[in-house]
Amino acid sequence: MDIEEAIKRAKNNDQKAFNYLLDVFWDAVYGFQLKRTQNENDAEDITIQTFSKAFDRIETFDEKYTFKTWLITISKNIHIDLLRKEKTSISQVTSKDNHEILQVLDESPSPEDKLITEQHLAKLLRDIKKLKPHYQEVINLRYFQELSYKEISKELKEPMNNVKVKLLRAKKLLAEIIQKN
Repeated sequence: MDIEEAIKRAKNNDQKAFNYLLDVFWDAVYGFQLKRTQNENDAEDITIQTFSKAFDRIETFDEKYTFKTWLITISKNIHIDLLRKEKTSISQVTSKDNHEILQVLDESPSPEDKLITEQHLAKLLRDIKKLKPHYQEVINLRYFQELSYKEISKELKEPMNNVKVKLLRAKKLLAEIIQKN
């Protein structure tokens, strides 16, 4: 299968085409993010978000552009959005003698915040339990045990690409369950 054919098949929701595109372009997107973030876990997370977003919107891809460039652009935008969110947690204050001081906002949760978080976590866990066991397992390993894709691959004794695809599917199915409720 070549890339153009894979894109056409992916636009028709062909899972093998999605797997093929993931295999072909994973290293390019991951490498791009690794250079930007200097952190393997962040690079993996942004890369998986990139493919998830790209596959959700594959029908909007214009064939007059290269697919790799499209993916890299999505990846870059996701990273920029994450950096913007981080920046909002730091504010600048100018002291009386005009020295700038960076003030980190106190984001420690209040008792009410903790209660709400616990309720949300309980609901999230109930929603995760609605997934098939192999999807529950991959969500647990990645987000609760915070294992890398490589570590999950070893734990499940599966190729890393299977882990990536399984995690993509699990996140999509979980999002659908959450939206229904």
